[in-house]
Amino acid sequence: MIDREINKIINRILDYEFKNPALLELALTHKSYANEMELKNIYGNERLEFMGDAVLGAVISHIIIERYEDFSEGELSKMRASVVNKESLAGLLKKLGINRFIILGKGEQQNNGRGKDSILANVYESIIAAVYFDGGYDSAYNMISAHFKETFNNAEQDGCYINDYKSRLQEYCQKNMNTLPEYNIESEEGPDHIKQFESVVIINNIKYEKGIGKNKKSAEQEAAMKTLNRLLKEF
Repeated sequence: MIDREINKIINRILDYEFKNPALLELALTHKSYANEMELKNIYGNERLEFMGDAVLGAVISHIIIERYEDFSEGELSKMRASVVNKESLAGLLKKLGINRFIILGKGEQQNNGRGKDSILANVYESIIAAVYFDGGYDSAYNMISAHFKETFNNAEQDGCYINDYKSRLQEYCQKNMNTLPEYNIESEEGPDHIKQFESVVIINNIKYEKGIGKNKKSAEQEAAMKTLNRLLKEF
């Protein structure tokens, strides 16, 4: 199980010191271990995972509401769904290096359980619940806010959901032009590690604005943004 030294390491990683270390141990304990050890049904992190999912949703919603005051309910929901998913949570746990401390049954250990996104995501949510029960909402909020800071910054830079102009342009075209926009990659230049893409928006076989980006998605987003701005001015 978790000895004092490992407990100190995880506390340092999380920047949070557990008053009740048993909560942290429970959060790291997968049901496969509990089953193999014939422990009670309530032992293992599934119940904490249930609570952690709710706390995470509340905190992320709290952050988004404060950070993006002009967003509609639909935009807020899209953003939250983009930020909180199995892959992002698993990636956070891997980045923190806590996956190596997960307590697994022998079967899951042999099946690379510490590398499975589903298990890692569940453990991350369980840790959130453990912090919440141990230190309250503010402690959970501070930890989650710190962990997701880079996620928000990267998403804003890439324009993948904060400025989802492709979705906005699609909605505009459906409503006002009874059609859908299309995208065409006009050119690809440069070596793979610094490649530059140029995309153009096509509506009803007419070319509109172009966009440039480090990948196809960002180029299409820029083209969609310029086209939407043009259409709104013309309208």
